[in-house]
Amino acid sequence: MHESTATRGRRISVGTGTAALSLGLCLCAGQLIAPSAASAAAPVTAAPVVSAAAAKVKPKLTVSYTSRSVKKGATIKVTTKLIDPRTGKKLVSGSVRLQTLVGGKTWKTWQVKGNNSAGSVTFTTKPGGTAWYRTTFSGTTGVTSGATGAVKITVKKTAVSKGAKILAEAKKHKGALYKYGATGPSRFDCSGFTKYVYKKAVGKSLPHKANSQQKYGKAVSKSNKQVGDLIVFRSGSYGYHAGIYAGGGYIYDSPHSGARVGKHKIWSSNYVVRRLAA
Repeated sequence: MHESTATRGRRISVGTGTAALSLGLCLCAGQLIAPSAASAAAPVTAAPVVSAAAAKVKPKLTVSYTSRSVKKGATIKVTTKLIDPRTGKKLVSGSVRLQTLVGGKTWKTWQVKGNNSAGSVTFTTKPGGTAWYRTTFSGTTGVTSGATGAVKITVKKTAVSKGAKILAEAKKHKGALYKYGATGPSRFDCSGFTKYVYKKAVGKSLPHKANSQQKYGKAVSKSNKQVGDLIVFRSGSYGYHAGIYAGGGYIYDSPHSGARVGKHKIWSSNYVVRRLAA
């Protein structure tokens, strides 16, 4: 009876082992693991590796210009503000560059400034001509570099007044010797000088005589005279000498024999002012 029981026990044990083998089962550390046919045939895929560093975000940049159309020689201010989009707070590290587009292809850096505690950078610049501008950010911890959009700054051409043109022409002949009856271009008498300059600079024709020239153009009071106005000195009402007002109480003229064209102080209060070009 005892032997029979033991025999049955061994058969059952063997049977169980046989069944386990036939079913592809594995007895391991007291656990029965039964992989399916599908999982046994599938390739092993590695789990994705998660970077320890957080992904960087793009900065929020805004830029403002005090003017987008200026006269030549004028200055403008360019201010860039920087915001961390993750927190909505100001970015206070990194650097900002002011750039212009050269040849329609390359951005050239003119100024570089470190960002400050206000989270903004202001540049002051004097455009030499019409150009496209932008600012760029270098990036900082957790934030990538970035750039603002291109903005066109127009430099307006300054119109030269006719008075300035007249004076510029008068200056060209500084040092020319006086010669009675001469009307240029190398030698002049007084009215020959004014006759030549007004014709050359603004196309105004004058007679070759100071007394006659005082009747041309528009009469202007002494207190309102401007650069480029005709000054005719008089003896009584007779005009005997002519010059071109240079500002500050001076004229350009060809004074007398032996003298040269130059800038001379107005010496008399008896003169009239005529404006030949506005």
